[in-house]
Amino acid sequence: MTSDEMIREAKSLVTRSYSPYSHFRVAAVIEDIDGHLHAGVNVENSSYGMTMCAERSAVFAAVATGVKEFKQIVIYSPDGPPVPCGACRQVLWEFCDKDFKITVVSDGVPPRDFQLGNLLPEAFQL
Repeated sequence: MTSDEMIREAKSLVTRSYSPYSHFRVAAVIEDIDGHLHAGVNVENSSYGMTMCAERSAVFAAVATGVKEFKQIVIYSPDGPPVPCGACRQVLWEFCDKDFKITVVSDGVPPRDFQLGNLLPEAFQL
C-alpha cells in the first residue's frame, strides 16, 4: 500500500473522530505485514485520561483481529501536525521495530516521515 492511498483513507475517516474537548481531530491508518489496513480515530472523554488516541485505536483494532506485525502508519489531522504522543510511541514499540515508518500529515504542510526509533530512542522493553 502506498502512503498516498493510506493518506486518502485517513482523510476519509477523520470525520469519525470524537473530539469535543480539544477539537483536534485525528485519524490513523496502520498497514499490517500482509498489506491490510486497520483504522482508528481519537475518542475523547471528559475525564481526559480516558481519552484514546487514533494511533492506539488503530493498533488495538488490528490486534483484536489477530494482527501483531506492521509495516507503517499514517496519522492525519486537518487541525495541525499529529505527531504521536509518548503513550502511542510506546504502544507502537510493542509491535514494531525501530525502523517502523510513521507518516504525519496535516493540511497546508508537507507530510513528514519519521522512524519509530528516532521518536522513541530509549523505549521501555522487557
